[in-house]
Amino acid sequence: MNSEVTRSVPFITLVGPPNSGKTTIFNYLSGKNYKTSNYPGSTVEYHTANLFLKSGLKSVLLDSPGVISLSPNSPDEKIAIDAIYSNPKYGKPDLIIVTIDASQISRHLLLAKELLDSGFKIVIALTMIDVLEKKKLKIDSAKLSAIMNCKVIKINGRNGEGVDELLTAIESEINSSVKPVKGKNLLTESDYNLYLIKTFKSIENIENKVIYPIVDKKTLKKANAQLKVLNNDLKKKLEEPDQSTLKIDRILLHKVWGLVIFFLIMALTFISIFYLALPIMELVSEFFGILSNETVKLLGYNWFGNLISNGVITGTGAVLVFIPQIFILFFILGFLEDSGYLARGAMLIDRPLSKIGLNGRSFVPMLSGFACAIPAIMAARTIRSRKERLLTIFIIPLMSCSARLPVYTLLIAFLVPRDKLWLGGIGLAGIYLFSILSAALVAGLVNKFSKKIIQEESSSSFILELPTYKTPKFSIILNNAYEGSKLYLIKAGTVILVLSMILWVITYFPNYNPKINESGLAPDKVEQIKSSERLENSYAASFGHIIEPIMTPIGMDWRVGVSLISAFAAREVFVSSLSLIFKVTDSDGTLQNSLLTAMNEATIGKTGEKLFTTATIIGLILFFVFALQCVSTLAISRQETGSWRIPMLQLFIYTSIAYILTFITVNGLRALGIN
Repeated sequence: MNSEVTRSVPFITLVGPPNSGKTTIFNYLSGKNYKTSNYPGSTVEYHTANLFLKSGLKSVLLDSPGVISLSPNSPDEKIAIDAIYSNPKYGKPDLIIVTIDASQISRHLLLAKELLDSGFKIVIALTMIDVLEKKKLKIDSAKLSAIMNCKVIKINGRNGEGVDELLTAIESEINSSVKPVKGKNLLTESDYNLYLIKTFKSIENIENKVIYPIVDKKTLKKANAQLKVLNNDLKKKLEEPDQSTLKIDRILLHKVWGLVIFFLIMALTFISIFYLALPIMELVSEFFGILSNETVKLLGYNWFGNLISNGVITGTGAVLVFIPQIFILFFILGFLEDSGYLARGAMLIDRPLSKIGLNGRSFVPMLSGFACAIPAIMAARTIRSRKERLLTIFIIPLMSCSARLPVYTLLIAFLVPRDKLWLGGIGLAGIYLFSILSAALVAGLVNKFSKKIIQEESSSSFILELPTYKTPKFSIILNNAYEGSKLYLIKAGTVILVLSMILWVITYFPNYNPKINESGLAPDKVEQIKSSERLENSYAASFGHIIEPIMTPIGMDWRVGVSLISAFAAREVFVSSLSLIFKVTDSDGTLQNSLLTAMNEATIGKTGEKLFTTATIIGLILFFVFALQCVSTLAISRQETGSWRIPMLQLFIYTSIAYILTFITVNGLRALGIN
């Protein structure tokens, strides 16, 4: 790789194992003002920020993905490690800051040794000092600095103590004329295993020299007399797990109660995402609804007013309405991760998921899919194996997202008698359970043919270091939730808005100003009737008539076809499209009842045959369970997989399954006389 990249400012890389406090230090140094990018040709992310040193010298600071050594365990790790040797944009770093958990020094020091032996100039940032002190141990940073021949700075991640000292050390090393010893790229060494054995022996000796027990003055003399005994006990103390963590884990990792608590926490997460976000989403939706109505009144009932109100404003609202869910999702996931619980939840669910080609890291994105596929697919970034990440992304659309809820509510209300509404609750629960089982079945089948479908064969082993439980730092969690939400707005929002505009065009033209008898009608009523006429004669309706031969075998006509096309923008649009097509308008809060009445009365053409029956409604439910959610799902899937291959496969496979199952269900129920 070419490391000779021309740049005008120093380049500093932050490297460290997962859960070593690397991101906390990056946030302190960057002031939480950073840019997220992807390595070329991959979905592996890194963050960059401008770092201004005490002298005013500007430098580029890069927060790389967490790695435990310079020997990659997955394709994504290889990309991240290759970029340490030579970043595609910035070249070889002038300095590497290595974060090391002081309580895990025997494992984490390997990375620092590898970087030094590879010829990098490094500064070690020691974190988790408080965790070490809970074990009644201390670390001699000066002695470690002398042994490693590099600067070692203690950092308190809770209050930022030591960050100023770290900045001074960075500036000193950047300005130093002393060059590091020329090393080798360890990735090319054939005797890497021998190197590891030798290095671990060296690390064990270093650990014994720099870690020492905390003793008070009264027992100092006795401690000196028993120095040999203390040294023998040192290794035991370092390896001894945190006692409070052990007590909590006896419950949370219990083979029965652990799973019960896990599912309760995940259920609470889902409920929180849905119910906490709902009032804010309704406010956003109401705001854009009012803004749209007032805009069309201001600009007039013409094509330009309609474009701004129903195209631009409604399209923008469709993007922003999901922000509360996305923010809450990232906040809860950040809280669970920072507290140390998320790793344990992944471990608990790993075994059942391994049967279908996934592992514990896949469960949280799958669960998030019940709120919205967009943040769920984004959450799959935590899965290191490309095969398992793509497989998880592939099945997330089968999770019944909240946008499908209005559709299910309407269709179930059609089937369930009004005096037995409790049956609707059971039906809804059954739909969600069916979607989970369907996802498991599809995952198993795709895993079986993974080479042909997702073109990846390698799976990762699920080895996880369980961190100690910690009190989450809310400022960091809030910042990460904000960054995740901003990323959605920037990357997905543009695509959704553009496609919403395209949908407006095909539902508005060519008959954009139909002639009707306006006598005695209010302007808004005139516009409602014109909208209905416009839609029936639009390009979308023309397409609906074209696909009517496809709709007829499943017992439906062009009106349902157009509604399904409209629902591709967002699933809940299906309900409003039906209302528009069937000329249902009601401002008294009984829109659903009016729509249900219209659906009961609707017939197919001149045949007099009912359009909506028990058979066709159950068929529609099945269609929505399997058909891909919306255009935003395609956009995010494209963004996260790096190509159109997976999203196009999702669109084709799930739409085909949805249609075939709907055809079998509708005609099967008709054959049984259920119509």
